[in-house]
Amino acid sequence: MRVLRLAEVKEKTGLARSTIYKYVDIGKFPRPVYLGGRSVGWIDSEVHEWLLEKQVERDMTHGASRGWGF
Repeated sequence: MRVLRLAEVKEKTGLARSTIYKYVDIGKFPRPVYLGGRSVGWIDSEVHEWLLEKQVERDMTHGASRGWGF
């Protein structure tokens, strides 16, 4: 199991820090695990699963075609 720190989560998802925490608060993003002190991290597989769900949502809404469809 790999734990991602905030900078890695931001890089992997493209989300800003404030958006990540907003999504966590409303239950739309995996909750971080507390590592001790003020340190938190996210389980890589949970973040990866969230991204896969976003891909499925996109494909269900817009079709599975790649690109912008121009």
